[in-house]
Amino acid sequence: MNLMEMVLFALGLALLVAGAELLVRGASRLALRFGISPLVIGLTVVAYGTSTPELAVSVQAGLAGQADIAAGNIVGSNIFNVLFILGVSALIVPLAVSQQLVRLDVPLMIGVSVLLWIVALDGRISLFDGLLLTAGIVAYTVFAIRLGRRESAAVQAQYAQEFGQGQRAWLDRLPLQIAFIIAGLALLVIGATWLVDGAVAIARALGVSEVVIGLTIVAAGTSLPEVATSIVAALRGERDIAVGNIVGSNLYNILAIAGIAALVTPGGLAVAPSLIRFDLPVMIAVAFACLPLFATGHLIARWEGALFLAYYAAYVSYLILAATEHARLPAFSGVMLGFVLPLTAVTLLVLWARQRAQTAEAKP
Repeated sequence: MNLMEMVLFALGLALLVAGAELLVRGASRLALRFGISPLVIGLTVVAYGTSTPELAVSVQAGLAGQADIAAGNIVGSNIFNVLFILGVSALIVPLAVSQQLVRLDVPLMIGVSVLLWIVALDGRISLFDGLLLTAGIVAYTVFAIRLGRRESAAVQAQYAQEFGQGQRAWLDRLPLQIAFIIAGLALLVIGATWLVDGAVAIARALGVSEVVIGLTIVAAGTSLPEVATSIVAALRGERDIAVGNIVGSNLYNILAIAGIAALVTPGGLAVAPSLIRFDLPVMIAVAFACLPLFATGHLIARWEGALFLAYYAAYVSYLILAATEHARLPAFSGVMLGFVLPLTAVTLLVLWARQRAQTAEAKP
């Protein structure tokens, strides 16, 4: 592994982050200029915009024949978003969770996670599967538009303050917004190419599979816009945004990115057996864990954030041990499967049942 490969990877990552920022800012203000609902912008343009690095990398990797990086990036990003980003954000400040997330968006995230695993069971996300997933993101976007019609005046005012009237006048010019979008897309394409090339070179130099690189380094790197968005939102006290950004991004990763990558990749997107056997079930388990966790008082406490971070560390440790065929892998797996995971599951179920009992008692 030489210095040029590391520089190529780092430059690609930097261009991805810069491109996503320009794209989100330009598209948000352009949408507001044409009178599109602020809630729709938040659920679509902003949430989808922070996931454009994942889209760019997965499409580029699929076209370049690195399907393991493309699929690993999607699965790894979803795991990283929940365990790492929500974990860090909750450690900063306990995160409030809206009832809509508990009743609608998280169950939907669980459902599409299971759907992705089902369509990948034959080892490939086919053209038909890609069409099905892409149709799902279209349906979700239509739903978001309808939901936006019932948006409260308070939310509109809050979003306008963030993206609208408070900005300098020159930012409201139409040509500038279009320039932001074009520049952002260009940086994303260039950055994705460099990042994939650098990741493949690093994987080969270290003797690590492209699947592991996609699940860890690439997934974490392309999720940097989500990291920045959720942490800044938590620090500003906009806790619902911090959580909603993650759930929305995960929905987009599965429906749009996996769908589009399957559509543009010749023969569909191949899925490695290790992803089907282990990583996709982990992604589903992480999605399921959100439901009782979010429902316990509609708040993600600091200890729950620490639990998420600990699980992400355990997950990465397992990947490293498996990739290096370490002698301690069986013992590590035994402790996680036989003790830690069951204990956590029981704890979450008890907390969820207690919360439901308290809610029932509070009703007249």
